[in-house]
Amino acid sequence: MPVDLTHHRTASHQVPSKLVCQLDVDGAYSYERVVVKDTKDWKENPAMVYVTDHADQIIPTAGASGTATILAGKLKLSSMFLPDGDNSMKGIAKYAATPDMKAVISITQAGKQPEQTCFMPMGVAKDRHIDHPH
Repeated sequence: MPVDLTHHRTASHQVPSKLVCQLDVDGAYSYERVVVKDTKDWKENPAMVYVTDHADQIIPTAGASGTATILAGKLKLSSMFLPDGDNSMKGIAKYAATPDMKAVISITQAGKQPEQTCFMPMGVAKDRHIDHPH
């Protein structure tokens, strides 16, 4: 059964307990990455990135493209992100939710230069918004 990573724009903005979210602000946009947090084995799992501006307004992702480079230990894997909804990009990435997992995300909006951000979804990064219920 596929994991549903949809949570953004719900009335309470609650993150289901099986997911972990991390928000990062880079350039003109805010990027919220959502991954499955209870996967301990390296296998294909869904991943989402939600794109908003600094006022939390939806940035349409139609026509955008993206990649994720996932680093954990000595492993380095890449996956593609495609538009999936008003302001989201979705991909399938091979990862395990380990404390040393890092993901470098690159999103290219139609007609714009690529923007990159780095996430450490299972670790604590200074000045990052991690695993947040609102």
